[in-house]
Amino acid sequence: MSIWGSLLGGTAGYALGGPIGALIGAAAGHAIARAALRTPESEAAERQVAFTIATVALAAKMAKADGEVCAREKAAFARLFRFDETERRNVERVFDLATRSTAGYDAYARQLAGMFPAGAPALEELLDCLLLIAEANGVVTDSELEYLADVARILGIARADFDALAEARRGGDAADPFRVLGISRDADEAAARKAWRELVRTHHPDLLVGQGMPPEFVALANDRLAKINAAWDRVRKAKGWT
Repeated sequence: MSIWGSLLGGTAGYALGGPIGALIGAAAGHAIARAALRTPESEAAERQVAFTIATVALAAKMAKADGEVCAREKAAFARLFRFDETERRNVERVFDLATRSTAGYDAYARQLAGMFPAGAPALEELLDCLLLIAEANGVVTDSELEYLADVARILGIARADFDALAEARRGGDAADPFRVLGISRDADEAAARKAWRELVRTHHPDLLVGQGMPPEFVALANDRLAKINAAWDRVRKAKGWT
């Protein structure tokens, strides 16, 4: 990721308090004080940094929840987080420190929730990332789903929206397209089309980046958008709509 070198080297012109800031400081090897002067640009940068570090921390806490962190979970994490090989040690250090941090997952989630509007679509992308990591062992366990549902609750994401996200992650024909779109099976064409268009608008990558999602997550957001469109195609064909 483009932020890792400057962030963990202590050269970033902003800093975060709370458990996210503490994790950054531990990874950098020194304490980082909150910047006194904050501008709209620095606040936007803070949101992106907080989003990234909170995702790392929540992924690490989830991986640890069922016991020892396995190699497949770390590999899934590495696939989702693009970074230069020169930064690999920094990224892995944050992940490993988060597994040992005394702060609970709820502390990271609450701090992040305080930086975004309740239920912000960008935060759903964070959950989508965590779902992908949870799938690393071949199946998302009940304990992982419970963990993610609680993270969603703290982030202000409605249970129906979380269920739709989890359903989309099932992939292909295994996913129920009506649940992915959040519509009933007897919805008429106008209502179904409206729901689909709203999802496409809400989860457009450009809008999500504007909300504070780091650009490094765009590929994941594009994948989510593709699943929404695929669900609409399946519903449309099943109903015989043009």
